[in-house]
Amino acid sequence: MRAFGGAVTMALVLVLYLFVVVTRAVAFLQSGVPVGIAIGIALLVLPVIGAYLLVRELLFGLQATRLTRRLGAEEPLPGDGLPRRASGRVERAAADAAFPAYADAAEERPDDWRAWLRLGLAYDMAGDRRRARAAVRRAITLAR
Repeated sequence: MRAFGGAVTMALVLVLYLFVVVTRAVAFLQSGVPVGIAIGIALLVLPVIGAYLLVRELLFGLQATRLTRRLGAEEPLPGDGLPRRASGRVERAAADAAFPAYADAAEERPDDWRAWLRLGLAYDMAGDRRRARAAVRRAITLAR
């Protein structure tokens, strides 16, 4: 829940930032100077891209959380029984040792969202965020 609160806080800060950028862009557009108009147009494009990325990431987080809760209600999540550091993160050696089982399961059942979500959680425990996000995105797609 703390992560969700942090995400909402960052989203609100980004919305405030985007509002300021849009107001500056309008001021540049109203200047009538060609360079000012070009800067104003550029400043309008950036908030659109930022808003799109913000919405996309928030939706990803909500969908991933929903699927993780669903899987957690059915069975223990990857890492639940593994030793943890004082910070709460799974010990890296234990995560690396548990990883092959999740990779094999996803390979054996490529159309099973549960296997892909487990793999994504295993990648996250092992510290590979890029692959974790890709596996979780695949799980979200398969769960639809």
